[in-house]
Order: sequence, then structure tokens, then C-alpha cells
Amino acid sequence: MAGSVAVAGECRDDKVTLRGDWGQASFTVELADDEAERNQGLMFRESMPKSAGMLFIYPGPSDRIGFWMKNTLIPLDMVFLDETGTVRRIHVNAIPHDERPIMGGPGIMAVLEINGGLAEVMGITEGSQMRHPAFGKDVAAWPC
Repeated sequence: MAGSVAVAGECRDDKVTLRGDWGQASFTVELADDEAERNQGLMFRESMPKSAGMLFIYPGPSDRIGFWMKNTLIPLDMVFLDETGTVRRIHVNAIPHDERPIMGGPGIMAVLEINGGLAEVMGITEGSQMRHPAFGKDVAAWPC
């Protein structure tokens, strides 16, 4: 939430932290964890703060999670994660209004959308790990 201060190491629904050989990055996120929120996504937004994003959470891993950019006004990076919170795929700079599907691949359970180009600038790579309460403590690569 805007203006809130996070305690180091704290796990909250409105924050994700990614780590890898490249370092760490944190984003304040809106959750899209039901069908209506996932369908709306970031459509019709004219901008998004650099340190913000949207985290799409699905009930379980799937091979059929994909996105398109219809009605999306800003370029986005899509970071696809498995049930352990490990980054399996990154689609960089999805093109606004593009209706071609962007699929995550096998075993995807969550997707982080951030401003286009940020994943590359920050060095976020496949194999990076995300910390968030959505990833169960018994399977999370980086548990809360």
C-alpha cells in the first residue's frame, strides 16, 4: 500500500521480493488472485510506478497460463513462476494492444507483471526466486 513501510524480511500480500545471482529487487504489488481480477489485470492503465507491479496468482500449477496485451496501454515484462516461486520464464517488453498470446510454459502458478524492460535492467533471470506468502512454506524455494 502506498506510503507503508516494510520491515526487512517481512512477508506481506502487497509485496514481492526477488533474489538471484544478480542481487535483490522488491516491488509493491496489487494481487490478482480471482478470475475477475486476473481478467482485468493492468488493462487501461496509463502508467505504473517503477517499484510497482501486479501479481497474478492461480489456484495451482498449470501449463495453460497465458496473457495478451489487448487494452493494455503500457509495455510490460511478464515474469512467470512455478509453485516454488522460482522464475521459469521472462517475457520482456510485451507490446501494448498486441493480441498474440504470451504463454508461460509448463507448471506456472504465478505471474508478476512489471514495467517493460525492468527485468533486463535489474538483471532478473530465469532461476531467480520470489518471496511471497502465495508460495507455500512446504514447497517455496525462498519461504516466508
